[in-house]
Amino acid sequence: MSRNWTHLVRFLAKEDGQVHLGQIDAAKVPDVGLALEKGETVSANLITGSVFDGVVTDKSLTISQLLSPLTTEDVPIIRCMGLNYRDHAREANMPIPEEPVLFIKPRTALNGPAPAKINVPKIAQDGTSDYEAELSFVIGKSGKDIPKEKALEHVLGYTASNDVSARAQQFKNSQWCYSKGFDGSAPIGPVLVSSSAIADPHNLRIRAILNGETVQESNTKEIIFDVATIVSWLSQGTTLERGTIVMTGTGPGVGAMRNPKIVLKDGDDMRVEVEKIGTLINTVYYE
Repeated sequence: MSRNWTHLVRFLAKEDGQVHLGQIDAAKVPDVGLALEKGETVSANLITGSVFDGVVTDKSLTISQLLSPLTTEDVPIIRCMGLNYRDHAREANMPIPEEPVLFIKPRTALNGPAPAKINVPKIAQDGTSDYEAELSFVIGKSGKDIPKEKALEHVLGYTASNDVSARAQQFKNSQWCYSKGFDGSAPIGPVLVSSSAIADPHNLRIRAILNGETVQESNTKEIIFDVATIVSWLSQGTTLERGTIVMTGTGPGVGAMRNPKIVLKDGDDMRVEVEKIGTLINTVYYE
């Protein structure tokens, strides 16, 4: 019997070598990113249809390679919140913003979990390439001027993400889109968890782990502008299109704020772990 998905992955199947959407049994595989890294055999029930209307079938396929839950064709744009964690604002000695801080990444920044890599371009190989562990959500239904009380109806699901940033370029001017918009600078995954399966997105532990060391640790309860507020605010006078990814900001511990500073280096193991979602794993590669 078909049913709506709750834990969606996009993957290459061992059986046919084709790309599919699938449903993970989260009770058996709570963290598909770690399970695959350990070499475990992980299967998924085939989802027919798209990420926006797909239903789960009884057919099971084995994951050969995990891909980004969404494709660039699914995503019109990536909208990002800056300075949206109270503990990060304290770390930066900056006042709590009264209005959301917005920047964008183009859809060409979209990336996936391992074996996909964080590709650092030559312009960012200057000792300032940085990480930002974030909770992201995906818009499942387009809307404009969405009231806050109906905002969550437009959220399709949640995933882990990394706002990879080139700090030297970022601090050159007030517009962050270039420094944070390089190809592959927005890895997401390993799974997209439906809003029906995460009752409260504002009480999730989130960590960044670099080469086995926890470099960021916070909780989404530190978020200043919550998901409903973000959706409503972004849609003021603007059509918030289906497939839009919204990155909700990061907690303390980014490399540029540490003493000594931490930089993403070629070959580094970079992970973002979000409670109830799993671990997004990437290796850093200097182009």
